[in-house]
Amino acid sequence: MTWACGIDDCGETFEDVEDAVVHQTNEHTRRECAVCGVVVPDGYLAIRHAFNEHTRAEYVRAYGADSEEVRQREEIKDEIEAEADLQEVVERLNQAEL
Repeated sequence: MTWACGIDDCGETFEDVEDAVVHQTNEHTRRECAVCGVVVPDGYLAIRHAFNEHTRAEYVRAYGADSEEVRQREEIKDEIEAEADLQEVVERLNQAEL
């Protein structure tokens, strides 16, 4: 499976989902969460933050999202989490910070 970066018009593709998440974290602008104000990497990690830290209702209110947009992001989150070795992503991001 090939993974594509869905941020803006990036479209860069990756063989591994871990590469895609690391790319999103390192190569794209971080975003401020409209619910709580914390700054998070864009892409998967922003979606994960939104749905792990906030309710759907908070997300809908803060982002003006409809139910289809919520479902789409939940599907992206679930698909990535089913395939990704998130511990590897964390380790690679920590190494990049050194």
